[in-house]
Amino acid sequence: MQNKLNYLDRNEFNFEPSEEVKNAVRQFDLGKFCFYTRIYDEGKKSIFSVYLSQLYGIDEKQIVLGYGAEDLLKKAVHYFLTLGGNKTMLIPKFSWWYYKSIADEVDGTTLQYPVFENGDTFSYDIDGLRQMIADINPKIVLVASPNNPTGNALTPQEMEQLVEMVPQSTIVLVDEAYASFISNDASYIKTLIEKHENIIICRTLSKFYGLPGLRMGFGFVGQGEVMNRFTRYANMYLGYDRLSEEVAIAALKSDSHYREIAKVMEEARQMYRNELGALPGFLVYKSLANFVLVKYPIELKERLQKAFAEESYKVKFMNEPGINSHMRITLGRREQNRTVCDTILRIAQE
Repeated sequence: MQNKLNYLDRNEFNFEPSEEVKNAVRQFDLGKFCFYTRIYDEGKKSIFSVYLSQLYGIDEKQIVLGYGAEDLLKKAVHYFLTLGGNKTMLIPKFSWWYYKSIADEVDGTTLQYPVFENGDTFSYDIDGLRQMIADINPKIVLVASPNNPTGNALTPQEMEQLVEMVPQSTIVLVDEAYASFISNDASYIKTLIEKHENIIICRTLSKFYGLPGLRMGFGFVGQGEVMNRFTRYANMYLGYDRLSEEVAIAALKSDSHYREIAKVMEEARQMYRNELGALPGFLVYKSLANFVLVKYPIELKERLQKAFAEESYKVKFMNEPGINSHMRITLGRREQNRTVCDTILRIAQE
């Protein structure tokens, strides 16, 4: 009988949800499904957006909700690339394929800005990006922090620098799907959106809070009429999935549970760096997300793929130019991380 597959290829969650999340499901009043929420009568979107407003200290009107961060990113790209004549979006050189795909859906043009390898990490080329913005005048500059698959991120100071260097007519769209792994201090978000009208910061419960199947994302937008119109376009008049709202709140209330899991992931990062990083031809990059990117001798690819299949494990073998000799490994449970590491060690040492 074939073993159950271990999915370490799409940055999903291989742990248990918190007790608060489990209880939110167990104790949910099914009668709520029979009625729309009445919170829109109060001029608000959702009990979830109200909770986010309190948690982040941000006006509820500057919060948008979506069917995952994916939904918010798609709505933002579609909305702003079809708003006028400018249909150009800048995206990182190494990044999620989906960014280009959603621009293509509205006949947008995506251009890649520099992301360069710097020892055991990757970095955004801020000066190169500044020059591209001046030359091209894009409608959207999309930045992922941390970035998938490279694992690098911008500091709050670098984020401020980025927004400062774009014209007011350019939207800065920030994908922070993995940002909670960096820190639980998100106070910079309030500062950014109160100071700048042309920024959207998207987050999700799919990564740090381990609920990709819930499909719940949220974002914060700058003030002003342009963003007011976008939030009216993005938000749902009759409210959201009432179970998802309560599960989402429960997840955010159980931050400590997920911080403990993040410690397991940090152990795995160190294990991979210490053990695989010592192998000839291997390099394990620093990562601020729930995955690591590993460079390996390309001649081992087929043997590694075969070995992982025999172990019933899936990791992501990258195919993009410039990182086609790399694999991205989701950080899972201790025994999963150990199995992946041992499998690579065995193949590399044969």
